[in-house]
Amino acid sequence: MKVLVVGQGGREHALLWKLKQSPSVDEVFCAPGNAGTAADGLNVDISDSDVAGLVKFAVREQIGLAVVGPEVPLCAGIVDAFERAGVKAFGPSKAAAQLEGSKIFAKQVMRRANIPTASVEIFDRAEEAIGWLSKQEDQPWVVKADGLAAGKGAIVCANREEAVDAITLILTQRAFGDAGKQLIIEECLVGEEASILAIVDGTTIVPLETSQDHKRAYDNDEGPNTGGMGAYCPAPLVTPEMMETILQKVLLPTVHAMHTADTPFRGILYAGIMLTDTGPKVLEYNVRFGDPEAQPVLMRLKSDLAQVLLAAADHRLEEIEPLEWDPRPAICVVMASEGYPGSYEKGRAIAGLDAAAELGDVKVFHAGTSLKSGKVVNNGGRVLGVTALGDDLPAAKARAYEAVRRIQWNGGWYRSDISDKATTND
Repeated sequence: MKVLVVGQGGREHALLWKLKQSPSVDEVFCAPGNAGTAADGLNVDISDSDVAGLVKFAVREQIGLAVVGPEVPLCAGIVDAFERAGVKAFGPSKAAAQLEGSKIFAKQVMRRANIPTASVEIFDRAEEAIGWLSKQEDQPWVVKADGLAAGKGAIVCANREEAVDAITLILTQRAFGDAGKQLIIEECLVGEEASILAIVDGTTIVPLETSQDHKRAYDNDEGPNTGGMGAYCPAPLVTPEMMETILQKVLLPTVHAMHTADTPFRGILYAGIMLTDTGPKVLEYNVRFGDPEAQPVLMRLKSDLAQVLLAAADHRLEEIEPLEWDPRPAICVVMASEGYPGSYEKGRAIAGLDAAAELGDVKVFHAGTSLKSGKVVNNGGRVLGVTALGDDLPAAKARAYEAVRRIQWNGGWYRSDISDKATTND
């Protein structure tokens, strides 16, 4: 079977790497891919936003399974397009992808299904939103653009004044374009975050191992928000009892609500959970593997991912054996370009990749890389996801950072405390 992975980040490199391990897979293509996917598979020079081009390629190459990584093509309906052309695809339909594509749609699903989440108000006019805020207590709020905003559309505000600024930015200045035609204002939940991912085929749910992302740029969760500076798996703060609560109160009712609304969900259901004093509450949904969460999660997965995703695409997840996991934890440390999450310079040569690869139980997943005159160079803000297994979290951390220290490029940087919160929470 030939497999096509759509996307170009660290998540897609991890997917390609794991899919290629399946005995049933002959070739794995990645469109458009990066320097790492070129080394482990075959890159295809087609943008992940070129739906027609990707469908044409999949038909021509007789792709047996297309796996879509990023949210933008999913929300644009790429899975529907693949299926209309007779290509099996893993991911949600355009209608179901609204769970991530529209914060308002997601909140409506949560309301219908009585899923625990923050209280919310919806607005499309700045003066109405500001007027409502003026009648509320001065407290922290979260203001979110309704649509996709490249991970930047959720603004955490310490008080009413900051919330007014966020409303103005989104609705008046239209900083996020059409994604900000509407917004939601919700209470600011307090607690520890966890990433809960599950493979879903419309009715059957197969949860993956838990993980925790690190969104802030710098150590001790300081600095601006990023796409994620590292992650580890599993997340000890999600106990088996807590996971059962999340399954019963979040995952099952979400999938049921989508099914009864005639928008059945297939693909990865990702619930960002805040573990509050009053129990787990949903912060947001994503409809794809997280990045960088995918890297440590897939590093630990021992089951045949290609067969699992194929079963989900065929609506027969209930037939698969229980997933098998490496008992050792995994940690992913993201190495980023100087200036990220702001502007940064591209094209800087990266040294030490071979030295890092020599370490056992380490895989360097590429994200923002490309090839220039035969050399690997940085081509994005988040450049590498250095991922390692260890007998326990401290051992996994030590191994990951040993690999990180072997890699250098001008301006490359990283957080030094990935996974520390797992041990301080014990």
